Amino acid sequence: MMKLRTLLVTAAAALLGHAAQAQSWQLVWSDEFNGSISPDWVFETGGGGWGNNELEYYRRENATVENGNLVITAKREDYGGYHYTSARMKTQGKKSWTYGRMEARIKLPVKQGTWPGWWMLGSNIASVGWPASGELDIMEQVNTGNTVYGTAHWQAANGTQADYGNSMVTTPADYHVYAIEWDADYLRWFVDGTQYHVMQITNGTGNTQAFQKDFFLLLNMAVGGTWPGFTIDDGSLPAKMYVDYVRVYQKGAPVNIQIEAENYAVMSGIQTEACSEGGQDVGWIDANDWIVWNVNVPTAGTYTVSYRVASLNGGGVIQLEKAGGSPVYGSVSVPKTGGWQNWTTVSHQVTLQAGQQQIAVKALAGGFNINWLKLMK
Repeated sequence: MMKLRTLLVTAAAALLGHAAQAQSWQLVWSDEFNGSISPDWVFETGGGGWGNNELEYYRRENATVENGNLVITAKREDYGGYHYTSARMKTQGKKSWTYGRMEARIKLPVKQGTWPGWWMLGSNIASVGWPASGELDIMEQVNTGNTVYGTAHWQAANGTQADYGNSMVTTPADYHVYAIEWDADYLRWFVDGTQYHVMQITNGTGNTQAFQKDFFLLLNMAVGGTWPGFTIDDGSLPAKMYVDYVRVYQKGAPVNIQIEAENYAVMSGIQTEACSEGGQDVGWIDANDWIVWNVNVPTAGTYTVSYRVASLNGGGVIQLEKAGGSPVYGSVSVPKTGGWQNWTTVSHQVTLQAGQQQIAVKALAGGFNINWLKLMK
């Protein structure tokens, strides 16, 4: 959670408006808070202001699980010499990552005096200190404001604190997905998939080499402090921060799976024949015929599915679905190619779940051959 919040445009190029590059992300860690809190979280306890003149005492007891959500509760409660309690948790020493997409679905209390945060710190903080360790604030919000903030903090070349951030107006009292995408070149901040901040870190530009190392995750809700101030609405407490899930993705290897059409598991109404491109193809496809293949989808997400097809007259329609007919993933039309062995490729995008499964093509309209289909991500 940022200290001495001052947004300084530094030598690091921010490149606002730079389009986010499509990535293939693979889930590597998550806590869904389904009945319990993962043992990968460590709870920090105590008072002392935490570098921000905060007013609360952090306790493990203020973090609970309710209806599949982590709930961090700020209370008006005298404890340990402080008048408020809350919770602060981290994955330090348990889980850390270099690069990835870190996201959490969060609902905030939006109360006077509360300061919730979803953020990261460099794993070397114990040896180099802050801000040399680097800090990435994925989401912060203060008091009753409808603005959320994303900020990077690090140590400038002259040894001073450097900060670069931006903000987005939203509805913090509703659930939103707050995320950062981080690679060797850029940091990008998102709310519900909309990018609102970007910062370049290529080759440590602007002394940002701290962001080329391991970071761990943190969640907390402060009461008062240098940024939100010291006016607390005691009547609005207890205040609850709900976290539906926390997920970490990293770049997966490109997916390119080609399935030869004749290698089906089961089918109805089709035949195979010699193919001019080698091997066999599937033909004699009429309306309502179907073909099922076994496939192992390595990661969930959006795939481009391509079909190598031929059609004398065109007019065919391919529907991709899960074997059995539900769910339906999507459909694509087959054009006229002028011959049963004149091949072309048609494609569409679909969303698939991960794992071993059976996918099927159903002909909504027939009159085409299939040589192969391909899943790419």
